[in-house]
Amino acid sequence: MRALLSVYDKTGVVDLARRLHELGVDLVSSGGTAAAIAESGIPVTDVAEYTGYPAMLGHRVVTLHPMVHGGILADRSDPAHQADLATYGIPTIDLVVVNLYPFRSNPSVDLIDIGGPTLVRAAAKNHAHVGVVVDPADYTEVLGELALRGSLSKKLRRRLARKAFAHTAAYDAAIVDWFDEDVEGLPDTLHLSVTKAETLRYGENPHQVGARYTFGDSCWDSAVQHGGKEMSYLNVYDADAAWRLVWSLGDDPAAVVIKHANPCGAAVDEDITEAYRKAHECDPKSAYGGIVAINRPMPVSLAEALAPVFTEVVVAPGYEDGALEVLTAKKNLRVLTARPPAVPPLDVRTIEGGLLVQTPDVVTTDRVSWKVATERQPTDSEWADLELAWRLAARVTSNTIVLVKDRQAVGIGAGQQSRVDAGHLAALKADGRAAGGACASDAFFPFRDGLDAAVEAGATAVVQPGGSIRDQEVIDAANEAGIAMVFTGERHFKH
Repeated sequence: MRALLSVYDKTGVVDLARRLHELGVDLVSSGGTAAAIAESGIPVTDVAEYTGYPAMLGHRVVTLHPMVHGGILADRSDPAHQADLATYGIPTIDLVVVNLYPFRSNPSVDLIDIGGPTLVRAAAKNHAHVGVVVDPADYTEVLGELALRGSLSKKLRRRLARKAFAHTAAYDAAIVDWFDEDVEGLPDTLHLSVTKAETLRYGENPHQVGARYTFGDSCWDSAVQHGGKEMSYLNVYDADAAWRLVWSLGDDPAAVVIKHANPCGAAVDEDITEAYRKAHECDPKSAYGGIVAINRPMPVSLAEALAPVFTEVVVAPGYEDGALEVLTAKKNLRVLTARPPAVPPLDVRTIEGGLLVQTPDVVTTDRVSWKVATERQPTDSEWADLELAWRLAARVTSNTIVLVKDRQAVGIGAGQQSRVDAGHLAALKADGRAAGGACASDAFFPFRDGLDAAVEAGATAVVQPGGSIRDQEVIDAANEAGIAMVFTGERHFKH
């Protein structure tokens, strides 16, 4: 039996080589892998000696030789293949252990591997006769079967081959992504490579199967769960919505409470515990069973304020001494630590037979580009409320109206078919607390009745995209009411 070993990730490869040698397997290797094996005193034949040709073209050609690929690709059950092997003196290769350079870590032409993927694909194609290993995590199982039976089972060879093709597909996808960096707009094709990172308790409902997949650089990959039950599909979905929202609210301490992917509370304050208390005050009824996210390490005072409230998930960048002890005392509360989220390069959704793809919705609160459309200018406190209301409105399901007072959300109307109904719902939840505060609408008011609802709620400043053919009618209504209104020139629908 003969094995070819050539790996970038050398985790465990020397121990693998040693055990293969003990099992009577002849070893062939190249480059750094061959050097590592030889330095450990394990007999190994260098590929250059094996083929009779040295590495050439700046190491671009090493294993691309019939002595290598003939031995891998030969169908052992085909007499014609056996005759060719005998004619050209090509020994068979029964095990190929190869993994590829992580191209995304430092993309360049020089890191586009040719020989490695060719070895992997050749071995995977001929998995009826050849084992292919691309993941060090599989070394133990491979060695176990070889020790037990002297060969790999059909089931294991097939599983390893599937994993090998996934390995080269991910590698090619990374190269395509690198080329797409020069593409303006959206590329003509998408090559998505995602890996199952976590099996979830269930999907959106208990009868559905659920899992979280990763592109390899998600904040959820490194998140730590300190307590509580396993995460479900909706736990992850809502936690992600909360986590992305809280980090979009600016640089000051902020807290959000999410229910069904929509905020039912949010606030910004100089003190993170006060930010949470104010976020919870927005809609305590809806906060029951919600998700809480904060953008500062959690102090004990916040943990003690949160503990009596039934909460599904808490996410924070860290926990001060004593806070975890308070939270993990609640056995069903999932307590997570996570790094800040990144802005995804693309927003992808499934439709029947395909995908809808768009660039991410980036929210700005640039007073320079915003236009005050009314006779009255916002006050400094109104500006602060307008900015927070605008950031929140962009992350609430459309149609939405958000009411904010003193950097605290006091009323959120989400997902209504009528913008007026969204305003009435926000005002109902605010229950008079919006007086002197700000109102944000994620899209323009098509008629003045939407603005009238904001005035009735007590808002004295409004932010909206503008752009309606009836803008002047709405501006006149704002001037009549003596309120300030700002046009952003940018809509933020969220469906």
